[in-house]
Amino acid sequence: MIPTLTPYAEPIYFLYLFIALAPIVIHFVSTGKRWKVYPAIVTLIFLYISFGGTHLHQGLALIAYVIFESLLTWLYHVYRVRKNSSWIFYLAVLMALLPLILVKITPFIDGQNSIFGFLGISYLTFKSVQVIMETRDGLIKEFSPLAYIRFLLFFPTISSGPIDRFRRFEKDEENDLEPSEYVEMLGQAVWKIFLGFLYKFILGYFFGQVLLPQIGLIALNKGGLSWALVGYMYCYSMYLFFDFAGYSLFAVGTSYLLGYKTPDNFNKPFSAPNIKEFWNRWHMSLSFWFRDFIYMRLMFMLIKKKVFKSRIVASNVGYFALFIIMGVWHGLTWYYIVYGLYHATLICLNDVWLRFKKKHRQSIPSNWGTKGLATFITFNAVCFSFLIFSGFLNQLFF
Repeated sequence: MIPTLTPYAEPIYFLYLFIALAPIVIHFVSTGKRWKVYPAIVTLIFLYISFGGTHLHQGLALIAYVIFESLLTWLYHVYRVRKNSSWIFYLAVLMALLPLILVKITPFIDGQNSIFGFLGISYLTFKSVQVIMETRDGLIKEFSPLAYIRFLLFFPTISSGPIDRFRRFEKDEENDLEPSEYVEMLGQAVWKIFLGFLYKFILGYFFGQVLLPQIGLIALNKGGLSWALVGYMYCYSMYLFFDFAGYSLFAVGTSYLLGYKTPDNFNKPFSAPNIKEFWNRWHMSLSFWFRDFIYMRLMFMLIKKKVFKSRIVASNVGYFALFIIMGVWHGLTWYYIVYGLYHATLICLNDVWLRFKKKHRQSIPSNWGTKGLATFITFNAVCFSFLIFSGFLNQLFF
């Protein structure tokens, strides 16, 4: 019997993965044509590996979720073709979010995890809401339930992203690849997967499993503010990056093996010279999703309704709303909410600085030294935010 495994968490998972994907790789290199049936079989096998066996309750929740979201999105598409109603749109978005909302609030109501929960529900919900919103915008004109289900259940990214866009995914599905083009993708896939091993299983393990517990114990024993706490901050930041970036490399690399150009999720975030640039490099698919489907739409509404006279005030309100939502999405605890408020404050202050810098650009130097200083300040500001995010301060002071 095939054991239940978390995606990309154990070496045996990769053994199954490479055995299953070998025929697809050989077929692509030989012909450049896409198979329809065999990739679907592979998807079912890996969904069973992740959501079967001891995780069968998650598998059943996933099946119910996909049926619910598919039916909801199809009904919205049919209704929109006939009549484009705003209240139906908002109701559809709310209904698409409902399973995730129940999963997030249930532990705070009865202390139990929701029966609707399964690994990756957040990322599937972001995909579902995206399709409804882009249908409303007229960007998605045709709706195929089977294509939608394949999009939701794309197994390389199902547990933690990256969050792909339906139109981009569908374009890959509809087009074959030249063998030479696929060979180039194959080389990139191998590079990403091997780099993922370095990140997740060597560097992530070293920072997260070797150093972090020891430094954390020292910081707890010392209590309060200490150099050990500073060490914990940097160590946790490195662990968070290498573990998540490593996972993302596995997901993107596996997607490439299947012939899908899933977008990258990280782009040297710690070299960002300001906090906005950091969010353009860190967990990019999530950052861009929140930007496109929450911030930009909220800004459009605030400006259209003339809620605020100043665009700057509207922008700041948008940032705080955005990052509070992001914090609450991570969890209904004070440190996640403070994490969101902290980043919103940083971005608003960054905008103040950029406006000041633009106004006084003649007197403010701009060279490698100032860029290095900006990168250093941004890096430390981000690491402090990850210390808040870790919840370690809750153990230390409360």
